[in-house]
Amino acid sequence: MAGKLTVYLRLMRPANIVTSVADVLAGIAIAGYFYHLTFTTNSFYPIILLCLSTIGLYGGGIVFNDVFDAELDKVERPERAIPSGLVSLKEATFLGTFLLLWGIGFAFSYSNHAGALAVGIAFFALLYNKVSKHYAFVGPLNMGLCRGLNLLLGISIAVTMLNHFYYLAVVPILYIFSITMISQGEVHGGNKRNLYIGGVLYAIVICAILYFAISYEQSAAIIFLLPFAWMIYRPLLNAIKNPVGLNIGKAVKAGVISLILMDAAWAAAFGGMWAAIFIACLLPVSMRFAKVFAVT
Repeated sequence: MAGKLTVYLRLMRPANIVTSVADVLAGIAIAGYFYHLTFTTNSFYPIILLCLSTIGLYGGGIVFNDVFDAELDKVERPERAIPSGLVSLKEATFLGTFLLLWGIGFAFSYSNHAGALAVGIAFFALLYNKVSKHYAFVGPLNMGLCRGLNLLLGISIAVTMLNHFYYLAVVPILYIFSITMISQGEVHGGNKRNLYIGGVLYAIVICAILYFAISYEQSAAIIFLLPFAWMIYRPLLNAIKNPVGLNIGKAVKAGVISLILMDAAWAAAFGGMWAAIFIACLLPVSMRFAKVFAVT
């Protein structure tokens, strides 16, 4: 039983799931929910529901990535759980379906707005895995949209804030667009053009968060922005110098895990310093998972 559970976790990529929880917590901070938080069960209940929702949605989306890539992985990544025979295609499909329904169910148990966003995330995750990831421009955009909606899932904890800050979804869309573009050279190596574009998009993301930090007079956000920039640019510059698959894989891995620091910076930029610190504490958790389970 424990062995099968480990295989399922390999499929779900727990290090990545931690980053999706960070997205939702950042959205909750942007919505200002933590300002009014009291240490009662009722106060934490909506947070728990939305975090459980994103765990299911992201985990299910990742599992279906391997389901749809099962034949290709026999050639390119035979060590993965499905082509290696550790789990059957039928079992993986059932797990992915269960997780997506789990995510949608928990979102709807909070509100119809959250539920609608969860349905959107599940739809675009499946669309990416089945169709759009095979296209150089549409695929990264589609994946970014999933992360943008995930941030909005957190903001939906307060519907009025969702109406005010829906446009913030553009920032994670740009960030994930850049990571997904970079990842296209992970198996066979890439060209420097995608890497340079990714670096420019990273800079735009940092400037966007910095703009809100300055606007809300929350200079402490720089505490999270500086290590965020260091974590994403250091491996990216190495990949630019030598764009082989191994270096690109490290740049992608760093980009994914660094989402936690980006989310911490979001929370700090909107005045949620304690929330930012808590989100940042998820970084070692994700990094620990990344040492045991694959990120890409």
